Amino acid sequence: MDESRIVVGVDGSVRSLHALDWAAQEAAVRGVGLTLVSAYTVPTFYAPVLDGGFAGLDDTAIRASAEQVLADAASHVAAAGPEVTTRLVVGDAAGALVEASHEAGLVVVGTRGRGGFSGRLLGAVSAALPAHAACPTVVVPLRQGQKDTTTPLKRIVVGVDGSPSSQVALRHAVDEARLWQAELVAVSAVPIARAAGVLAWYPAAVDTEQVLREQEKAMTALVAGAAGDLEVRCVVLDGTGAELLTEFSAATDLVVVGSRGRGGFAGLLLGSTSQAVLHHSTCAVMVVTGSADRHAAEAAAD
Repeated sequence: MDESRIVVGVDGSVRSLHALDWAAQEAAVRGVGLTLVSAYTVPTFYAPVLDGGFAGLDDTAIRASAEQVLADAASHVAAAGPEVTTRLVVGDAAGALVEASHEAGLVVVGTRGRGGFSGRLLGAVSAALPAHAACPTVVVPLRQGQKDTTTPLKRIVVGVDGSPSSQVALRHAVDEARLWQAELVAVSAVPIARAAGVLAWYPAAVDTEQVLREQEKAMTALVAGAAGDLEVRCVVLDGTGAELLTEFSAATDLVVVGSRGRGGFAGLLLGSTSQAVLHHSTCAVMVVTGSADRHAAEAAAD
């Protein structure tokens, strides 16, 4: 598979078709092809009369149904323009997409496909994929009452906290803004009020405005180094990254986050901010992991 291609997970659900529309639009702007991936499993049941104890169902009908899902999805985006290929995998959908991510430039999925619990915003695939993918992942939500349409990316917001992960996210956000000629806003959160309310040792007389100005100065320098001649608006506010980025998502077309910022547990693949934004964002969310950045560098070197 061409590493510039966009991989899309499809399962025939409305949410996956909405994500497919988003991916087709992105592919058209990038000038790359789409690879549609669908996965199915063959159910097994306990059969004590058999020596093995378990029996599997004939997968002929299941495979035919999965093939039809892929055919319908390919037909759905035929008019969008990008060249489309399909891949059918027997096994776990999240695992299939993680594997495909090693040979892709971007993986796109919906928030929740068929199956799962109705109250969950993220399904098993959209929850697991961003943490393990070898390339950036975009999770596209479809909220209640939202029309199943897509619009060009005009405004992109990226979370920046100075961590290596956020710097990787910033570079990808800059690339995306150049691609779409979109406005780029870099958001940094300084949880002053929250810290003052819960930490007994926190200084009582903190000059909030001074802290925010110093943070904005540092972030402006960091952003300028990554953005070059691209104009980026820097915003520093009192609050947490998860809260601010979720709020910004209501008036944004794409939120870009790193996998894990400052603080938290080093062993976590996704930090609390990226997880919260994935669960609550109104717009599409791009998660960029350190492994995704390394993968891109290795691909460019080959």
